[in-house]
Amino acid sequence: MHSDLLSDLKSLTEHHSQKCETYKAYINALFPDYAQAVAFDELPWLPVRAFKQFDLLSIPNESIFKTMHSSGTGGVQSRIYLDQETAKLQQAKLIEVFQTFFGKARFPMLVIDAESTVKNRKKFSARTAAINGFSIFSRGREFALNEDLDIDIQRVQQFLEKYSGKQIFIFGFTFIVWEKFIERIEELELDFDFSNAFLVHGGGWKKLENKKVSSEVFRDRISKAINCSKVHNYYGMIEQTGSIYMECPNGHLHAPSGADVLIRGREDFLRKDHSEEGLIHLFSNIQRSYPGHSLLTEDIGYTLPASTCDCGHEGTILKVKGRLEKAEVRGCSDAVNR
Repeated sequence: MHSDLLSDLKSLTEHHSQKCETYKAYINALFPDYAQAVAFDELPWLPVRAFKQFDLLSIPNESIFKTMHSSGTGGVQSRIYLDQETAKLQQAKLIEVFQTFFGKARFPMLVIDAESTVKNRKKFSARTAAINGFSIFSRGREFALNEDLDIDIQRVQQFLEKYSGKQIFIFGFTFIVWEKFIERIEELELDFDFSNAFLVHGGGWKKLENKKVSSEVFRDRISKAINCSKVHNYYGMIEQTGSIYMECPNGHLHAPSGADVLIRGREDFLRKDHSEEGLIHLFSNIQRSYPGHSLLTEDIGYTLPASTCDCGHEGTILKVKGRLEKAEVRGCSDAVNR
């Protein structure tokens, strides 16, 4: 973790405490001495649940460029408010991460989703944001599913024929790729050859864990179903769009530049060492329009030094183990209601 990132994060904390009254009340109640922080674990953190409970924004309403919503199937969704500056920073960071792993070329892109998912240009879900974000790297985008989220066999076949011999970029949310694409291909005994493709997927692992589908099983079944051996998972959340942790060829999720991660104890919230499991605490320096730069997630995992991977990426390695059962990391509402 670098001192310039620490300085950025302290500046963002000050910025948001001046611009967002709810965040200011929270900071003053729980982290009154944040300005003296000399290490990352001393910085204030905000539980991601706060974005479901409060409208947290550091810009006037007239500056809202777009509003993003989490894709959670139950309960209240998170609301993330972007101005044009933050949206551009997110896009630039995503481009940087993608090009680090896959180069600067643009690819024919097959989205494992329905086109209707991206229709609303103002109200973005996590799936909408991810599809449109990764579409920057497309040269001809097609959707593999119809409006009922079933495979459009003819469309997929035509896509493969059109781009025969070209490297193809497949993108989708993990559980949709599995349930709506791979399982259906197996069920219908379809013969699709994606040997010239690489797949990027993220989100939705909890549904697959319930089906006892591990990362290894996921990769193996994809290889057998569509002959695609290049499969890259990524970890990210709508509260820190752009700052994604992409999986390297060795199977490690690395923190991107301008971001980092540490682990906190589930009960005492104290910092854990590498290899010790706890709550994932994410840092990112591109959030200007809302206080999303230091977030305590409801995911469980552990970290490893970047040096333990020989891929050459300098970002801290994050290992995600799953979701906190009956997740509820409290803080914001307690502090504001004091």
